[in-house]
Amino acid sequence: MTWETRALDLLRAGPPTPLIELPVAAPGVRLLLKDESAQPTGSLRHRHARVLFRQAVLDGLVTEGTPVVEATGGNAAVAQAWFARRLGLPYIVVMPGARGEERARPVEELGGECRFVTPPLAIYDAARRVAREAGGHFLDQFGRAAEHDLADELFAQVLPDWVVVGAGTGATSAALGRRARHGSGELRDRPRVAVADPENSAYFPGWTLDEPAYATGMPSRVEGIGRPRMEPGFRPDLVDVVVPVPDAASVAAARRIRAVTGLAVGASSGTALWAALELVERLRAKGEGGTVVSVVGDAHPRHLATCHDDGWAAAKGLDWRAHADEVLRRTS
Repeated sequence: MTWETRALDLLRAGPPTPLIELPVAAPGVRLLLKDESAQPTGSLRHRHARVLFRQAVLDGLVTEGTPVVEATGGNAAVAQAWFARRLGLPYIVVMPGARGEERARPVEELGGECRFVTPPLAIYDAARRVAREAGGHFLDQFGRAAEHDLADELFAQVLPDWVVVGAGTGATSAALGRRARHGSGELRDRPRVAVADPENSAYFPGWTLDEPAYATGMPSRVEGIGRPRMEPGFRPDLVDVVVPVPDAASVAAARRIRAVTGLAVGASSGTALWAALELVERLRAKGEGGTVVSVVGDAHPRHLATCHDDGWAAAKGLDWRAHADEVLRRTS
C-alpha cells in the first residue's frame, strides 16, 4: 500500500455527529442543534481540516514527509495538527500575536510547532515563507477553502426548513447552499441556508450590498467566525439570508445552550443559536411550523473563562444580561 493510499484511507469521514433538540416557544416548530463538538477534535474545524488534507494529497501537494504549514489559531490549528500526526507529517502553525500557552499547548501536545507573529495580519506572508523555507505545503484554509461533508450528513439525518451556521472561511455555508439546491424540486421545498454574522464582520454588509470586495478591516470578537473582509470561499449566491447578531446576544445564547445541554460552547455557537431563534420567531409570527437546525461549532472548558465568565464579558463591554431574558423566553 502506498503512502497516498494509506493517507486517503485515514482521511475518510467518521460517524455522523448527533442532533440535540432545544425546546422553543413556538408551536409546531422544532429547533435542533447539530453538535459538531462530538468530532474527534471537538469542533466543526475537524471537517475543514480533513478535506484540506485530502485535497492536498489528491493534488500531489502533500506526500510522505511533507511539512504542512498553516496561518490560523484555535480550533483549526488543533484539528490540522491532529490529522498531521495521523499522517506522520510535520506541522507548523503561524498564530497571530504574542505566544499564549492556552493556544499553543493543544497543538504542541499533538506534535505540532507554534510560531507567533505580530501584527496579526502578517501571519499569512509568514506562513508562506515558512512553507517555502521548509520545502513544505501551505494549506491556506481561506484561499483553498474546500467544501466538506456536513451538508450531506445533515440532510441524511433531517431535511430542515432552515439551517443556520456562522461563517469563517465561508466553505460551510457554501457547501450547505449548494447541497440544498442540488436536485431539489420547487424552491419552497428545499432547505434554506442562513449565515449568522457577528459584529465587525464583513459578511452581512457585503451580502446586503452585493459587494464581494467589502471589508470592515476590523476583527471579530467572536472566535472562529466573522471576517474583516469577504473571503473567496464565501458564496453569497448560495445563502438565503445573513442575520446580523450582536456580540452580547451571542454570549447570552451560548450560556443558554450550556444551561440546557451542559455543553460549554463558544460564542460562535451562541451567534448561530440567536440567528436560529430569529428564524423560529419568523415562523411563529406567520403561524407556520417547521424545523430549524443550528450548528454547534465546539464545546470546550476553555470557554468557561470567556463567554461564560462574567468578568470576561464585562471587560469586553458585553452586556449579555440585556439579551438573556429574550433567549429564555424563546427557549422555554
